[in-house]
Amino acid sequence: MRMVNFRLSYNARRVAFALAVILVLSFLLLPTQLQTVFQAVGSPFGWIISWPLQAVAGIHDRIAGVWDHYVALQGVEEDNRQLRRELDLLKEQNGQLRESAAATERLATLLEFKQQALPTLIAAQVIGRDTGNWYKTIILNKGTSDGLQSDQGVVTPAGVVGRIVKTTSSTSVVLLLTDPNNAIAGLIQRTRDEGIVGGTTHGTAQLKYIPLLSDARPGDRVVTSGLVGGFPRGLSIGTITRIDKEDEALFQSAELVPEVDPNHVEEVLVILPTSFPTEGERLKAPKIKR
Repeated sequence: MRMVNFRLSYNARRVAFALAVILVLSFLLLPTQLQTVFQAVGSPFGWIISWPLQAVAGIHDRIAGVWDHYVALQGVEEDNRQLRRELDLLKEQNGQLRESAAATERLATLLEFKQQALPTLIAAQVIGRDTGNWYKTIILNKGTSDGLQSDQGVVTPAGVVGRIVKTTSSTSVVLLLTDPNNAIAGLIQRTRDEGIVGGTTHGTAQLKYIPLLSDARPGDRVVTSGLVGGFPRGLSIGTITRIDKEDEALFQSAELVPEVDPNHVEEVLVILPTSFPTEGERLKAPKIKR
């Protein structure tokens, strides 16, 4: 009896191996397409083969979905970094705009005060500040070359800041109202009693030499009297918070809260030594016809 030879030739084995590799790769890379092909064939063998293909196709779809999600997350992360950079830039620009708006508002207020109240004023910026134990001063960016000199009054639209005590050609030193060495003639608006305003060691101000018969009380406003110093009459100095009256003393004194906080002053106006307008002229009171 003749034996059947099942041994394949070398070329046949190579072809079979290549077909097997192609089939495995097709299972892994194109499961959905193969499943469609086998289902289209419709044979029992096609249906049997399509079942594992369904499982492989499901795994393939899940892997593809995870990969797409990962790629999408990479894009979202880059978008987030870009948005954070833009947000930081916008915050910086917003801060600069707010600072510019605040400076513009302060300068507009100074200009309006200069035009309506005292035309003989020079605007200056604060470039230095010394509020130590010895003297409480600020330094301005203008000096004698701009017409500034000692004893000139320094104000803001809110009220008195101090007076100039030292100048150079380009800078001026202003002794603040809250310095104990300062002395500005003051007037209690309600009672019309006069005194001398100086600073205290606590960073406030006080009105000294108030007559004993004065009924000054907390809440009264104190303004410049215009009699002495570089200030016209009627500029705000502060508000009385306490009256001090000692036994057998010749005068009363009062503690004041200054209208201007010297620690936050950035721009000021210096009053030039010209003839000051009266309080009525500053308020544009009608002239009396004769």
